[in-house]
Amino acid sequence: MPEPNYPFEITDVDVDTAELLMKYFTGETTGFVRVGPKGYFFPNKFKQEAINYYTMEIKPSDVFVTSYPRSGTTWTQELVWMVANDLDYETSNAIPLTDRYPFLEFSICVHPDNMQKFTEENSHDESKLELLRLVTKPGTELIADAPSPRFIKSHLPLSLLPPNILDAKMVYVARDPRDVAVSFYHLNKSMRTQGYNGDFKTYWEFFIKDLHHWTPYFDHLKEAWEQRHNANMLFLFYEELSKDLSASIRRVADFFGKTFSDEQIKRLCDHLSIESFKNNNSVNYDVMKELGIMVGKKEFIRKGKAGGWRDYFDEEMTAQADQWIKDNLRDTDLRFPHF
Repeated sequence: MPEPNYPFEITDVDVDTAELLMKYFTGETTGFVRVGPKGYFFPNKFKQEAINYYTMEIKPSDVFVTSYPRSGTTWTQELVWMVANDLDYETSNAIPLTDRYPFLEFSICVHPDNMQKFTEENSHDESKLELLRLVTKPGTELIADAPSPRFIKSHLPLSLLPPNILDAKMVYVARDPRDVAVSFYHLNKSMRTQGYNGDFKTYWEFFIKDLHHWTPYFDHLKEAWEQRHNANMLFLFYEELSKDLSASIRRVADFFGKTFSDEQIKRLCDHLSIESFKNNNSVNYDVMKELGIMVGKKEFIRKGKAGGWRDYFDEEMTAQADQWIKDNLRDTDLRFPHF
């Protein structure tokens, strides 16, 4: 259970709902919780780490890349790291993104039952066991040991991070929720930590009913959007990255006080192109495949296509999505660039 001074109530999802969800998400066998007044949804293991996320030390030199999952996080991480590190291609190619950016809350997604399976499956190789222990170590412990400047990936909403989180720099990236759902659906099917075994239409229902990790989606975005004018917050849209990557690179460069030539920006655009990215072992989370956490033929970096959701939505789902988006944007000036 979280410490008494944790400011948000954490409640268990009711048994019937949890049992239904665990039939579809086989990676979780204990249940789920909702956190705070917005009801952010997490695996039960969140209880163990909640206070650690909220009270971790923030350094002005820290750089956070945050988002709702599958919003272009990996793409943005590499862009941000390259800009902040003066286009250090040699280090980027040599050190996997997972090593350069600890994933703050990944450990809450690794149920003890799964951890036991992963340990048994990798028991023949001590180096793999050590890698498994490192990958599943609580993110706050990894960060505490990391030298500055620390680069940190998180999908937690701002309200569940330390109140002084914006003493550090943060780049938040948002994406059309329909594309997010399609991409997250595919990842959930390949990641044994989630182990989703249903169809997309069922997955979409869970997503819009806030019955999936890190939802509610729009509250997540709105918290960051409300801080977009903070000097330490840069709010990006995936669709803007897709449409004009060089302009987005310049925005990130300005944010970090960097200046690059047109030739340098062109080279970085090539490095960050989807085709280049799909073939870049440093950003493709190969460690997850190596440890058996990610299975099947699905690639971590997929098509990178804006608007690809149309291949998955029937007319009923499209109308439902339109209404859901309209309802959730009614009380905010947040608008996606392509809407």
